[in-house]
Amino acid sequence: MKYYEVEFTLSPISADACDLLASLAGEAGFETFEETETGLKGYVQQSFFNEAALKTALDDFPFEGITITYDIREAEDKDWNEQWENEGFEPIVVKNKEVNSGKCIVIHDGRHLPDPSLFTSHCSLLTSIEIDAKLAFGTGTHETTRMVCSTLLEHMGTVCSPRVLDCGTGTGILSICALKLGAASAVGYDIDEWSVDNAHHNAVINQVDDRFTALLGDASILYNKVEGLFDLILANINRNILLADIPLFRQKMAPDARLILSGFYTDDIPLLVERAATLGLTLESQKQENSWACLTFR
Repeated sequence: MKYYEVEFTLSPISADACDLLASLAGEAGFETFEETETGLKGYVQQSFFNEAALKTALDDFPFEGITITYDIREAEDKDWNEQWENEGFEPIVVKNKEVNSGKCIVIHDGRHLPDPSLFTSHCSLLTSIEIDAKLAFGTGTHETTRMVCSTLLEHMGTVCSPRVLDCGTGTGILSICALKLGAASAVGYDIDEWSVDNAHHNAVINQVDDRFTALLGDASILYNKVEGLFDLILANINRNILLADIPLFRQKMAPDARLILSGFYTDDIPLLVERAATLGLTLESQKQENSWACLTFR
């Protein structure tokens, strides 16, 4: 999968302006961002990049006195897993802040193992997830992944052995989390062939591959390759894809099913709530961490 790396320079720079820029750039297909000293670097799949939409958004940028320029180049096409093999990541502990159940999830890379004191100091019941990431996304380091995992801690006990659909599965972390928390089975799909292979690989590492199916494609595969209904649907994707695909998710929801969405900013919450309401979905709960949001619908 080929990506563009777009470097945005803001003058003068401010955190609020960067947050708004990231939100607007998401409408042009950008998937992820990293902060720089002068602004942001954004990453977008070449086939999804809409420069006309980006220019329109920047022309209408509502912050007066801020100049934004950008430079487009092809992102380095390399095996990102090499970086993770060399560096890895420190274990990440996820708890549900709203439910004091003593249940925790620890996400690690298999080499940086969690401190045994977690079992006594924080968690009475700890679920371990090992992620060997080919891409630096979906390891639990991002707010949206942590919030979805935290929401799973809250809801997995309310449905007996649910069937899970994981839209944009990435490393497979959300499916693996659900399976380890008691899901009967999970189906994940992704448009990136590397992600599909990596999700299956991680399912094997976590010994849940017999209950996990990873498919290559976008939401259109829900028409002909994914059979039946699901008790729990997870989608940690950018706002525009969520807005477009929610009708398909709704068709795959079993009676009394839940839909957990993340991958967007708190400013986007009204749009998603309104879109879900037109499909008969009711907002049940929401979380936010920094400027990111996670919504649960019934």
